[in-house]
Order: sequence, then C-alpha cells, then structure tokens
Amino acid sequence: MRLYFKPGACSLASRIVLIELGQAFEAIRVDTDAGLTEDGRDYRAVNPRGYVPALELKDGRVVTENPAVLQYLADLQPDRLAPAAGSWDRVRLQEALSFISSELHKAFSPFFHGEAQGERRAPAEALLKRRLGEVEQMLGQESPYLLGDRMSVADIYLFVVLNWTGFIGFSLQGWPRLYDFMSRMGAHASIRAALLQEGLLKDAA
Repeated sequence: MRLYFKPGACSLASRIVLIELGQAFEAIRVDTDAGLTEDGRDYRAVNPRGYVPALELKDGRVVTENPAVLQYLADLQPDRLAPAAGSWDRVRLQEALSFISSELHKAFSPFFHGEAQGERRAPAEALLKRRLGEVEQMLGQESPYLLGDRMSVADIYLFVVLNWTGFIGFSLQGWPRLYDFMSRMGAHASIRAALLQEGLLKDAA
C-alpha cells in the first residue's frame, strides 16, 4: 500500500493506524500547494481533490477521505481498532469519525488558512472552543476512549486533530478530559513512531 501524506496533516492518522496494525506501506509526501508528489508526479492523478490522505492499494484502487481510509485499514484486522461492521458500536464509531471530520477538523481551518486574523479571530476561537467542549462531552466522565475502554481509529483521528492546537498556540488545559486524553494517547508507541517519522517528535526516548 501507498500512503500519500503531508507532515502533520490529517493523513497522520492513517500512518498511525498502519503502524499500530503492523501493515507494510510506502509513504509518499505530497506538496498540496503545488499539487505534486515528492517524486514530481501530478497528485491530482491520484486524488482529483488534491488533498490528503489517499491510500493506494496493491491493485491500484485508491481510497480517499479520512473516515473511509481509517475504516478500511481497521477492517484489515477486525476488532482491533474498530467494532464489527453492522454493530451498534460501529454506528457510534462512524458518528465520531463524522463529527471529527466535518465539525472539529473544520473548526481549525481558519487558523491554517490565514482567516483567523484581526476581528475574525474571536469568532474563530469561539467556534473552536464550542467544538472542543462537544468532543470533551463525547469522551464521558469515566471512559478513556471515545467508544469506552478500547482505542479505535476515531481516537487516533481525534489525537491528530487535537494535536493541531500546538501548531496554533491554543492550550487544552481548559478541557481536562481532552488534556488527559492527549497525554494518554501520546504515550502509545505507534503514535510516537508516526510523529517521529513525520519530523514532529525530536526525542523518541
């Protein structure tokens, strides 16, 4: 398999899952601004939308969009990182992935595209805070992960998106469950390995 990625972007979630499952893969860096892969190919020939991730399978088929890529990978080893297809917990997983992808992820966009400037910063921060509060409630009082006691691909995706708070200078200390969640997730060997591979972790110790 080939994973098309951009360092620190949401494609990091797919890398973490691949490492966690012990799947062999080739990582190909993409310059999404130029629309080119690191070896000079037109990335839109892989994903016409031009963004990451894209997962190219051995037979040449391509999976795009994080919820689809993450569930495809999880189903390579059933019950490891996703509940069984057709189960109620799988519905809850899809619900969590959809929220992270469509609402939480989107709340960070103004900060990465230069839109959270001047008078527009306050409403952008207000939206982000609201989404953080919502996902904090999704974690619940006692559950270490979104679906209970077991880590899923939704938790991995959530970690990647919440990690962006460090890029924009936004503290999670006002959301204690999220703060603890990030500390807990950051201790996983697969996450540390993926961060190291993408140059986001200098000390692997």
